[in-house]
Amino acid sequence: MKTKTILLGLFSALLVSAIAYVWITPRGISHAPDISLKTLQGETIDLAGLQGKPVLVTFWATYCPGCLKEMPHLIQLYKKLSPNGLEIIGITTPQDRPDHVIAMTEAKQIPYPIALDIDGKVSQAFGNVRLTPTSFLIAPDGQIAHQKTGVLNMQKIQTLIETMLPVQTA
Repeated sequence: MKTKTILLGLFSALLVSAIAYVWITPRGISHAPDISLKTLQGETIDLAGLQGKPVLVTFWATYCPGCLKEMPHLIQLYKKLSPNGLEIIGITTPQDRPDHVIAMTEAKQIPYPIALDIDGKVSQAFGNVRLTPTSFLIAPDGQIAHQKTGVLNMQKIQTLIETMLPVQTA
């Protein structure tokens, strides 16, 4: 009887965990959505207009510890690979206050464009992103090459991006 109760408890815990994971993890999308973003600087970025380049879209929040841990590495990655064609776009969550986003962007000197997802439509277009950080690497052909909820493995993502960049000749 005790073994049956333990097994039932384990099964229930696994089932609840699986349901929670499915609910909070963005649905896998295979192609970048056709969206336009308005940056903090007032510029409009059409995602479809960036085809031909690798684009790393990262959903983040000013109150997210993983996002703050990842940010210096994203800045470094951008500075290193943007001259070769990499684009990074940071998108904040609807819950994040715009004044906090602006202050953090300035304090951290984020060099890549930041967009506010005030109405949540951008996160919906990317499969209903609910957790931060969540990142999507879009290949030059517009296909989603890599998707990650949680802090990125920077070495892995850099290697993947480098395979998408034009070969540099010395």
